[in-house]
Amino acid sequence: MAFSSCNSVGGNNTGSATSEIKEGVVNQMSTETFKKLVYNYQKNPNNWIYEGDQPCVIDFYADWCRPCKMVSPIMEELAQVYKGKVVFFRINTDQERELSQTFNISSIPSILYVPKNGKPQMAVGLAAKEDYIKQIQSLLLQPTANK
Repeated sequence: MAFSSCNSVGGNNTGSATSEIKEGVVNQMSTETFKKLVYNYQKNPNNWIYEGDQPCVIDFYADWCRPCKMVSPIMEELAQVYKGKVVFFRINTDQERELSQTFNISSIPSILYVPKNGKPQMAVGLAAKEDYIKQIQSLLLQPTANK
């Protein structure tokens, strides 16, 4: 499996909150909506407590990152495939600096797989669609992922 990534994250914090989660698409997410819908790291800094009802995949990206642009259509397709089973989000690392720093994002794309129960896992770099499918199946949808 080969990965390609961009190694620089920068910019300003100009994100806007998204109030509605749509299934079957990749939802844009801000730091504030992350804390409400995924994990409030300020309230629970030492204990991962997932706030969502379904497992999710979070794509940390930047508009200038070529590998990120290649991941985007794959994530859009997978959001359709896993509609009703997995929620898909994307976070612009240039706009959401606090969140990027919290997760130590230094290379993008970075994909965070968040099971309904248990700890999330991060993968860094561009991968083949089949690799994302394997990760979703094994980390988010297998019976052991929900324990």
